[in-house]
Amino acid sequence: MKEKQFITDNHLFNSFREGNENSFALIFEKYYPILVVFAKKYLTDLDLSKGIVQDFFVKFYEKKNEIEINTSLKSYLYLSVKNTCLNYIERKKTQNKHQIIIEHNSTDISDEVSNKIEETELEYEIFKYIEKLPEQCKRIFKMSRVEYKKNQEIADELQISKRTVETQISKALRILRESLSHHLKWLIFITLHFF
Repeated sequence: MKEKQFITDNHLFNSFREGNENSFALIFEKYYPILVVFAKKYLTDLDLSKGIVQDFFVKFYEKKNEIEINTSLKSYLYLSVKNTCLNYIERKKTQNKHQIIIEHNSTDISDEVSNKIEETELEYEIFKYIEKLPEQCKRIFKMSRVEYKKNQEIADELQISKRTVETQISKALRILRESLSHHLKWLIFITLHFF
């Protein structure tokens, strides 16, 4: 009985390769339902299993002249569908991993760039106001808040009292606060960076 089945399938396949469309239809009709059930054991989703098996049969039809069957058509079909399912599962896992990585990195990069742009614009606007400060006030403020020099270092370098340095820095901060009073973000930035 098994020998008859093998011969029948072999005949159908050879006839199909020779261009007999009816032979392909018979192979599809015979094996499609059981291969869907078989695929579902791997994919656990009936609709997905149907789609996978249908796609397999499309490729099976397109590559009929390249196919070499060394066992039986039945064994070939089962093994092929199994491999198709496993490849799908592996590809899906890889895609999900890549998608998670891409989304994570894209979000991080987007946030980082956005924050840097905003910070740069704030700094630019604030430093434009710093440039408008009285000359000595501007020089002392830059030495303190941009060059990070201590008050005593500034006093020694400019040969003025430490008290004068403190007064000029306070004056600079007061002017900046008043100038930027209508820009809350700028005031917060000054508070975080210059106090």
